[in-house]
Order: sequence, then C-alpha cells, then structure tokens
Amino acid sequence: MKMNQQITIRSIKKSTQKSQLLLTGLVVFMFSQLIACSGPSIQKLEGAAQGTTYHISYWSKTPIDNTAVASAVKNELDVIDKELSNYRPDAVIEVFNSTENTDSQEVGSKIVKLVRIAQSVSVATQGCYDLTMKPLFDLWGFRGEAPAMPDEAVIKKLQSRIGMAKLDIIDDSHLRKHQADLKVDLSSIAQGYSVGEISRVLEEHGITDYLVEIGGELQTRGFKPDQQAWRIALERPLPGDMHMQKRITMPKDTQMAVMTSGTYNHYFDYQGQRYSHILDARNGRPITHDLVSVTVIHEDPTIADAWDTALLCLGQKDGIQAANLAHIPALFIQQQGTELIESKSDALNTLDKITIE
Repeated sequence: MKMNQQITIRSIKKSTQKSQLLLTGLVVFMFSQLIACSGPSIQKLEGAAQGTTYHISYWSKTPIDNTAVASAVKNELDVIDKELSNYRPDAVIEVFNSTENTDSQEVGSKIVKLVRIAQSVSVATQGCYDLTMKPLFDLWGFRGEAPAMPDEAVIKKLQSRIGMAKLDIIDDSHLRKHQADLKVDLSSIAQGYSVGEISRVLEEHGITDYLVEIGGELQTRGFKPDQQAWRIALERPLPGDMHMQKRITMPKDTQMAVMTSGTYNHYFDYQGQRYSHILDARNGRPITHDLVSVTVIHEDPTIADAWDTALLCLGQKDGIQAANLAHIPALFIQQQGTELIESKSDALNTLDKITIE
C-alpha cells in the first residue's frame, strides 16, 4: 500500500490581512487515487479559487458520485465568490462598499454572520483586528506586487475612515454604515468560512472522512482508509524555509480546523526595517513585534480564521492573554535572532483531541 502520510501547510496569507478572495476563471478538478490497493481509495479535487489553490481529499465506505461532488464544490465556490470577493465589482460585499450612504443595506446572512464574528474578535483584541481596513491595505500596496512606505499624514487621514464601531448589524441580513465611505474587506475571515462551507457540501453527499484545504487553511474529519489519522505539517515560519516546524495529528472522531497566519510570506524591507502585511488597525501600520506565526486549532474554521490573524496582530504577550480569555487554542512562534520560540495558550495545552509534535 502506498499513501501520502501528511500534508504540509504553508501560511499563504493573503494580500490583505490574508488573501485575495477571487475565483480565477474556471475551476479545474483533478481526481487521483492516493492509495493503490484494494478497498476504498482517497479521491482528490484540486483547483484555483479565491486567489490561491485548494486541495480536497476524501473517501467513503459507500459508493459516491464523484462527478456530482466536484460539481457541488465548484458551485459552492462560485456562490461564495459572488458574495464575498472584494475583486468583483458585482460581488455583494463590493456593492455594499460602493454604495456610499448610511442606509440599511441587504447583504445576506453569510456576510452578516462573518461581520458578527469579526466584531466579537475586534472587541476581544481592543480593535487590533478590523474588517474595515481596506483603504489602509490599498495605501500600503499589499494588494499589488509593489508595497511601499506611505506618507505618515496620509495614514492618519485614512485612520478616520476605518473602525468596526462604524458598522452596524441591523438584522440577520442587513448592515448599515455610520460613515458612507466605509469599506469592508472579508478576506481575513472568508477562507476559513469557505473551508467550512466546502466541508458541509461533502457531508451533504454522505462523505464523513475528508481533508479540505484552501490557501493553507484546512479542516479535517474522520481518518484515512487505513484507519490512520490525518496528519498536518506546519512549515517553519521563516522566508524561504520549507522545513517542517510541527506536525499535528488530527482527531478521528470530530471536525477540527487548523488555521495559520504568518508574517513571512508577504512583506517588504525599507531602510533596514521589515514591514509585514499584517496591519494593526489601531495605528494603521504593520506590526513590528517578534511574533511571526500563530496557528489556531478550533472546531469552527471561521472563528479560527479570524483569531489567527487577530492574535498575530496583537503579538505574543497580548495575544496569549487574549487567547486565554477567549479560550482559543493557539500556538505562537516568535523569532528572536535565529531562534524560534514557541508558546501555547491554556486552551491548546489542555486540548486532548490532537497531538502536536
């Protein structure tokens, strides 16, 4: 029997706080058997979505219509793209952004759900995490290929245009801006949400053993056909270093998401200082502390996706405190010179569903 033993996850975080939410062209699905033996085999779907790639592995003890599964996955990615992509003028969130008034606007239950989660995380991080920083990301140039140091006066001016407190949830499908030119960017939370929705699609087709990964964000359930657990390899959080830092053995009896945010794949250097794409909403500037990676392990991929960025924004000291107060299982990695220093939140220390080695 030949089998892939683990999947390595890189922190491919994204040209806003995480990544472009953009479905690029037609999704290409590739089926391949990862196990060459009798009995159930792992099926694989791969393609481009949300400005990155996705990989889905699944198997079933009973017959599955793989063509129908592939079609359902593509349809769900299309739906998510049409609602959440900040790179499509016709996307629901961009229609909301471009409608510059303070009236209640219908955006649908998905967007309201994400905003509600983001609001709670923003409060818990004292405003470090914020969905309304879109103008600042544009200013720093992290959306494109040439980020650069902006003028301090412009940073301060744009600060007046951001703030989660300027966004109201009216009901389960409507939002309202306090400031007409407020812009909302969901990319720091949407990939986790997408992972959860694709997992739901698989389960609707009777699939209970799977691994769903989009842009380095993933969720697993069940185990592989040989009864072995899914295993996840976390990359060392250093530029250009492809070695494994940690290996996580996932639970067999429940869903679990692993979300990682890092500073080491999207940054620029200016006058001897490195500037990460992780921005602190409280000052409109990239973080400067020594925390380079945060991995959150949680049953809810959407919550995990928001918190990994939020904790990275805070830094190790404040991040550990916030994670402990919110009972978030999180692994923190700091870089001090050439040394990587790990620390864990209380909830991760007591999480007995997984093994980290």
